[in-house]
Amino acid sequence: MDKVAASLAAALAGLAIAACGGGAEPGASNEATLVLDFTPNAVHAGIYAGIAADRYEAEGIELELREPSASTDGPKLLAAGQAEFAILDIHDLAIARERGLDLVGVAAIVDRPLAAVIAADAGRVRRPADLAGGSVGVTGLPSDEAVLDSVLGADGVDPQAVETVTIGFDSVAALSAGRLDAATAFWNAEGVALRGLGVDTREFRVDDFGAPRYPELVVAAAAATVADDPGLIEGMIAATGHGYADVLDDPEGALDDLVAAVPGLEREQQRAQLEALLEAGAIAPDAHLDPAVLRAWAKWDRRHGIVARAPDIGEAFALELAAR
Repeated sequence: MDKVAASLAAALAGLAIAACGGGAEPGASNEATLVLDFTPNAVHAGIYAGIAADRYEAEGIELELREPSASTDGPKLLAAGQAEFAILDIHDLAIARERGLDLVGVAAIVDRPLAAVIAADAGRVRRPADLAGGSVGVTGLPSDEAVLDSVLGADGVDPQAVETVTIGFDSVAALSAGRLDAATAFWNAEGVALRGLGVDTREFRVDDFGAPRYPELVVAAAAATVADDPGLIEGMIAATGHGYADVLDDPEGALDDLVAAVPGLEREQQRAQLEALLEAGAIAPDAHLDPAVLRAWAKWDRRHGIVARAPDIGEAFALELAAR
C-alpha cells in the first residue's frame, strides 16, 4: 500500500501545488494520470474493469495508470502537478496534509479498513489478550502502531504488554517462519498469502477492534485540480464507481481485465485476494465518501497519534463532489 515517509518533509521546500487537468472543451477528452499506491493487484480491479469497459472514456477521461517507483510517489507527483490523481492510504493523506501538501480525497477505493493484527497460531491466539507477553512485528509506520494499540486496547490490553519488533514489510516471512507471534499487516494481501502457505492464522481486523469502518484507500487530487476542474473530479468519481460496481456484478470478468492488463500477475493469487475483499464487503458499488465515517476516522487518527490534530474533513475531502 502507499506510504508517506519522512521524505515528504523535504518535498515541501521544492514542490508547489499546480493547477492540473484544466477543463476540456465540450466533447473533448481530458487526459489524466492516476498513480497507484502499489503494484497492481486485486484491490485495483475496479479501475482496470472500468478502463476495459470504457467507463472513464464515457466520462470524457483518457486515463493513464502509473505504478509507483517509491512509496512517496503519489503525494509528490500530485503536489508537483505531474499527475491528476493518486491512490493513497487514508492515513497517508492525513499525514501529507499535516506536512503542508494541499491534497484532497475525492473517492473511496475500498469501503473498510484493510489493516489487521495477524497472529500466526490460531489455536493459541484466540483473542488479542492472548498476545500479552508475546512479540508483534510492525513496519515502523505510524498507522501500524495505531492499529496495534486499537486492537489490543479493545480487548483491555496495555500495548506495553507486547514486544514490538520493526520488521519492515516482511510479515509473511516472519510469521510463516514462526519468528513472531503476530504482525500488523493487510488481511487482503498478507493475510491471503499466509493462508496460501498453510499458516493457521487468526486475524484481528482493526474495525472489529475499536476503529471505525473507514475507507483504507482513497483517490486523492491536488486542491487546485478540484477547484479548477470539478468536472474532471466528478467524472473520475463516477467512472471509478461504475468500475467497482462492475467488479460486484462480474468478479471473474474484472479479474480477466486485471490479469490481461498487467503481465506477470498470478491469476489464482489475485482471485484469492479479490474473494477476500468481496467476502468482507470491502467493495462498494460506488466510490463516494461518507462524511460521518470520515469524522469518526479523523478522531481515531488523532486519538492514536497518527496525526497531531484531527483532519478537518471539510478541507481534506471534496465533500461537495464526493459525499453520498
